[in-house]
Amino acid sequence: MRALARLRRERAALVLALPPALMVAVDLGLRGARMVDFPPRYFGSYVGAVIESAVLWGVLLFCASARRGVLRWVAAGLFIALATLVVGTQLYFYDAYSTYLNLDATLFGTSMADSLFGQLSADGLNFVAAILPPLLVAIALVWLGRRMVRTRARTVRRVVLLVPAVLAGVLAIPCSYRAVQGSTPDVIYFHAIGGLLKQLTGFEQRTHVRPMRRTPAKVPPLTTQAPRNVVFVITESIRWDVACPSFSDACPVMPFTNEAAPERIGLFEMRSSSSTTAIQLAVLWSGLPPHADRQALHSAPLLFEYAHAAGFETAYWSSHHMLFANSRLFVQDLPTRFQCGATNLDPLADVDVGADDQLLTSRVLEELPLLQEPFFAVVHYGNTHVPYLVDDEDAPFSPHRKSRAEADNELYKNHYKNAVYRQDRAVGELVQSLRALPFSDRTVVVYTSDHGEQFREHGQLGHTGSVFDVEIHVPAWIDAPADTLSAEERTALESHARQPTFHIDITPTILDLMGLWDAPELEALRRPMAGISLLRPPLEETRTIALTNCSGVWGCAFENWGVMRGSRKVLAREWERDWLCYDVKADPEELHPRSDCADLVAEAQRIHKRLPGR
Repeated sequence: MRALARLRRERAALVLALPPALMVAVDLGLRGARMVDFPPRYFGSYVGAVIESAVLWGVLLFCASARRGVLRWVAAGLFIALATLVVGTQLYFYDAYSTYLNLDATLFGTSMADSLFGQLSADGLNFVAAILPPLLVAIALVWLGRRMVRTRARTVRRVVLLVPAVLAGVLAIPCSYRAVQGSTPDVIYFHAIGGLLKQLTGFEQRTHVRPMRRTPAKVPPLTTQAPRNVVFVITESIRWDVACPSFSDACPVMPFTNEAAPERIGLFEMRSSSSTTAIQLAVLWSGLPPHADRQALHSAPLLFEYAHAAGFETAYWSSHHMLFANSRLFVQDLPTRFQCGATNLDPLADVDVGADDQLLTSRVLEELPLLQEPFFAVVHYGNTHVPYLVDDEDAPFSPHRKSRAEADNELYKNHYKNAVYRQDRAVGELVQSLRALPFSDRTVVVYTSDHGEQFREHGQLGHTGSVFDVEIHVPAWIDAPADTLSAEERTALESHARQPTFHIDITPTILDLMGLWDAPELEALRRPMAGISLLRPPLEETRTIALTNCSGVWGCAFENWGVMRGSRKVLAREWERDWLCYDVKADPEELHPRSDCADLVAEAQRIHKRLPGR
């Protein structure tokens, strides 16, 4: 009898130990190679997380294993619901971002609830697929517990009293959740939810790095020497490999702009400084590098202010939602004659994709002719942001799906291409219609995307996760009618076509187009700018260009940054143990790290001070 009782106790202990054991097994399956490389101190934090996990699930499963009473059903429901949500969410999140949902990512989302629900609604089936296995396993564990774990009613009543304290503990106890993430996925999740609850209840306030209202330095009155009109078209999330920077006989994803601007001069090696819209708008409009401090990024004049000081009329038309990432604060004081955002075009516009880009083109074509020359105008399209706006009746890339499942990756990429195709129709109409207006021969169009988009080439989806080329190599071109550029300017611009160029070069180039780049009054304001005018001959490429998704205008859920010089690039994400170096000319897919980049590593350390996550 004693042997039988001992066997039952051992059997019960084994069942109660199954949840944390399964949690570790899931973790090993997802990131076992990374876990082997944990620095020694993180093994201690991981052991602590396993103990925390064992206490939580053991207490709930013990109570759920009771033979009778209402409490066992309450405990069983709690055990199944929490296990399903926690494991399912982490599986879903890791599949997209190669890292677990943590406190930083959760707080990042507190200002984007609409975005979260919108994206889940677009990919709900995959989320259901992620939570279904843990749901079935959780039900099976409760069934197993009720057959293997012997409980006494008095003991269950006592243990139940521990449940609130245990739940409070896992929500509040600090854990390793950044960079290395030296904790089990469930502990990281509960810590994140605990932090979110503190934020929402006001118990603890954390500062979110978002764009704020600007206080720009005053630009002195300027006199332009070359009063050309400039229309600056910025698109969203367009990868280099779906575009045609110069005219091509075959441009299947972007045929409309290809036909609308056949004489455009392409910039084939253009790269953004980040893969984050807010950062890139600050860079594109101010000329400052992305790692400039917060004060500098919010006090630097933007192209609108320079143009206004020189007597240009200005406009900013955007289909982006101004509630997203405090966009309204950053642009609300621009000296524009015309300005609009998504809700001006459609009061019910989606937070992520914004208002229909076709509505934006219609608004621009209605108001653009009302601007007095010379003018500077920005047209900012947004429907190629996740979850992508597609016209199912005109979607040439098939089959396509909204599903973000890894097995559907190519279909999802087709879905993205269909969104780009749809947006390109609106942009092509804008350019074609502009070229029919009376001031066309005095108007230069500058085109680029804020950043690219990743489709698991380096284990992630979307953008902001890295500075690999799939996220920062972007299309760019300038369409300048015959008499808008001097022979020297056109020759210089063409000479940059195959040379490395960067978004930090856009502000100097547009200032040059407006005849302001050499203005002596701007000497002090030019000094912090990191770029060159592409209307001037190329210099020897010795510049070290900072790249980062963590900036003074935008915080990041997961740290990643690097530097670039010519075609060589050094980068790291927060789980990398060392800098990675690539030559994007010799290795455009960035699959083969180099070992001869000590000089760039030193520059990365000088600019960024440390590896991400350290």
